[in-house]
Amino acid sequence: AHLFPGAGRIATGGAEGQHRRRFGERDFVRRYRRSPSRIPSVNHAQQRRAGFAALMTGPMLWWILVLLVPYVIMLMISFYSKQFPFHVPDFQFGNYFKIIDDPQYFQVLLRSLKISVLVSLVTFGLAYPLTYFLVFKVRSHRVRMIIYVATIIPLWVSYLLRAYTWKTILGTEGILNSFLIWIGIIDEPISLFLYNQFAMVITMAYIFTPFMVMPVYASLEKIPGSLIEASKDLGANRVTTFLKITLPLSMPGVLAGFTFTFCLSAGDFISPTLVGGPYSNMVANVVATQFGIAMNWPLGSALGVVLLFIVLAVITLSDRLERAGRINL
Repeated sequence: AHLFPGAGRIATGGAEGQHRRRFGERDFVRRYRRSPSRIPSVNHAQQRRAGFAALMTGPMLWWILVLLVPYVIMLMISFYSKQFPFHVPDFQFGNYFKIIDDPQYFQVLLRSLKISVLVSLVTFGLAYPLTYFLVFKVRSHRVRMIIYVATIIPLWVSYLLRAYTWKTILGTEGILNSFLIWIGIIDEPISLFLYNQFAMVITMAYIFTPFMVMPVYASLEKIPGSLIEASKDLGANRVTTFLKITLPLSMPGVLAGFTFTFCLSAGDFISPTLVGGPYSNMVANVVATQFGIAMNWPLGSALGVVLLFIVLAVITLSDRLERAGRINL
């Protein structure tokens, strides 16, 4: 009490002490609320939310305007009725029934699926041995990168130019006919190699092979070498090691590459036009015809919607299979 004269007055509960105590509590509460350790944290959270919203606004607007809105418009038009030369807003499934009932359109769908599967299988047959050789046989990292870049560098060239290249190779005056004449197998050029489904599969397989190489290469590169060595130490030969270790662990890349090549092939219309001939039209060619010469937008939209759902089904199935067989290395 002698060292702190004011302590006795505050402790005794006098009027001055109560006033100081109340003032001190209010000042403490005021300072606590305005504490710089709390206000910046709230501002920081708000800034993060505002930054995230600003960052996602552009991509979301782009996705809505470029992808979602056109798909919604195409879906709406697919239910319209055609009263030449107009398209009358309606809600009927006649366009979808026509795709199923008319053998012409149904065969086009089946042909598109068949060619897409064949292209995916051919690209797998070309890409997997190449990527396996690069990952497990080529020791030099520089040589491996050179071969890998040389494989995917055709993606930098125009799609149309690459398709025209194979039209030149397979044509009657192309490299293939000239080579066969030179070695004496044929006496004159033949048109067997061009304007058929064989030419379509070869052309699209060449164009879409890089899309199979990239995911398969990434999957094979992630396989630890210790697993291969352990398999050999346990007495497994090369075939058993490949079937039990390498192939199952690379299936995510195979599924991703199959999805890429299938979806790209199903929507292709340039290669069928250049090297496919009149009896090799695919869904994309029919859609282009319906929106162009035929002026039947409802039917073209229905075909586009069917193709869209087929692609979505393939992507969903591939994702389910990839999740079911996923192994974390």
